Amino acid sequence: VQLQASGGGLMQAGGSLRLSCADSGRTFSSYAMGWFRQAPGKEREFVATINWNGAVTYYTNSVKGRFAISRDNAKNTGYLRMNSLKPEDTAVYYCAARRGTTSLNAHDYFYWGQGTLVTVSS
Repeated sequence: VQLQASGGGLMQAGGSLRLSCADSGRTFSSYAMGWFRQAPGKEREFVATINWNGAVTYYTNSVKGRFAISRDNAKNTGYLRMNSLKPEDTAVYYCAARRGTTSLNAHDYFYWGQGTLVTVSS
């Protein structure tokens, strides 16, 4: 599994972005995927996770109803659709993958992408 996150950028509050997480390997569909973020001066925090077939998802409370995690196993790619962006969503966003079930704990993920910066201006 080799993950490449993309799609970050500068957006005004209220706008939308879609992050992508592409896996260059061939086993993407076997893994649960998660998105985490780290704001300046803060610890990395859980954002969302999805199981191998997309049937199970979890979100942190602050993004529920605004963000949507999804995946396309045929394209070996996961996504994080972010709507109604707020300045407090500003962070470097990381995608991660793990064997087995979903997890909200970053320590449970073995594979990580390099991160993509999302900046939301007020």
